[in-house]
Amino acid sequence: MSTMSAYLESLRGKSVAVIGMGVSNTPLIRTLLRAELKVTVCDKSPRERVEEQASELESLGAKLRTGPEYLAKLHKADVIFRTPGLSPNTPELLKAMAGGSILTSEMELFFQLCPCHIIGITGSDGKTTTTTLISEFLKEAGRNVYLGGNIGRPLLPDVDGMTPDDIAVVELSSFQLMTMDRSPNVAVFTNLSPNHLDYHHTMEEYTQAKLNIFCHQNPQDRAVFNYDNDITRSLAKTAVGRPMLFSRSHRLEEGVYLRDGAIWLTNNMGSREVLSLSEIRIPGVHNIENYMAAIAAVDGIVPDKCVRAVAQRFTGVEHRIELVRELNGVKYYNDSIGTSPTRTMACLDSFEQKLILIAGGYDKGVPFTQLGVEIVRQVKALILTGDTAPAIKRAAEAAEGYAESGLKILETENLSAAVAAARDIAQEGDVVVLSPACAAFDRFKNFMERGKVFKQLVNNL
Repeated sequence: MSTMSAYLESLRGKSVAVIGMGVSNTPLIRTLLRAELKVTVCDKSPRERVEEQASELESLGAKLRTGPEYLAKLHKADVIFRTPGLSPNTPELLKAMAGGSILTSEMELFFQLCPCHIIGITGSDGKTTTTTLISEFLKEAGRNVYLGGNIGRPLLPDVDGMTPDDIAVVELSSFQLMTMDRSPNVAVFTNLSPNHLDYHHTMEEYTQAKLNIFCHQNPQDRAVFNYDNDITRSLAKTAVGRPMLFSRSHRLEEGVYLRDGAIWLTNNMGSREVLSLSEIRIPGVHNIENYMAAIAAVDGIVPDKCVRAVAQRFTGVEHRIELVRELNGVKYYNDSIGTSPTRTMACLDSFEQKLILIAGGYDKGVPFTQLGVEIVRQVKALILTGDTAPAIKRAAEAAEGYAESGLKILETENLSAAVAAARDIAQEGDVVVLSPACAAFDRFKNFMERGKVFKQLVNNL
């Protein structure tokens, strides 16, 4: 099946179920309905919450199944498109597959039909910035780029307009990768640390999902790994494609590394300086790693001058250590993307002074022990809100040096109260950062909504 039309024709006479009416699946649903296929849309939201969208899809011919019983009768579908947020180990899905239903997803179909080179990026942290940098490098080099995936834009609607000369740059989450049976031509694995254990339940399952980004490659493909991360360094040895490593702490005989205040690359063509660190405008050592990963991904595709041009103008992605405003000598930063302890620790490392940190949110089952250590070392006032506030507080209080640190800890009812508390505590020269170390689902739709609310609160001070 090399085209969308051929794939749709193969579904003729079959019953199709699409689980979820989210960003990635809605264009797929419309495509299936335009082809006059038999489609049932299943969504766990109560009907009244999605009434407008449900009515539109019904007018196009869809059947709707919403609310607590949304997965009922799923086993009767011939083909099931899974939303990334629903584990393939869900009992209803396992029953359907045991009965012969084919389980797939919007992203799996995109990989099946995409006619062009694909660069895929995954990891616990740094995915979106690395994905964006790769896209910007390629556009600077004059390539026609399709940017999407977990970064917020489905690419399946574009597949019929793509040509073999284009390049698709796709951010991939563990949720999307879990059932993938194809890998991108260039796979970038930024790092790996405990995350999403509420979904995957074990670190082994989480790791296994991530492996799909490179384990289906062929020997001509490229797999980029972080040498400084113990897990990804060990995984590089299992790569089918050609591995390329990057390191901030070691000079590599082959790969991307730091030397004399610059990013260097060594391959079979020799060694060269690609980018001076002084040209990078976004703060934080973790962003140096993101640049290194992106440079490794585009080596041989993008001239170094294009990398330097992007670095000199690129000021970052929204919600990633984003300066909101300076008020009365206090700077407020939005790092709502800090949805894991490792992300928040990277944020703390980006500043040379002790911070006023706003943290807490949805509990993903990830431990906060090491975060507590870094908070005691790098934070002067900790303002907590959300479901995980007590757990983060306990981790900080249990960390060595807490009693002598002078760290102030406040628990607040909501984000608005947290911002108000930060304003009251902050003095001229202080830095206030929202970097929650947790997902946003306890109070917000996603981390983007949380970040926008934070910015609005700060701008209203």
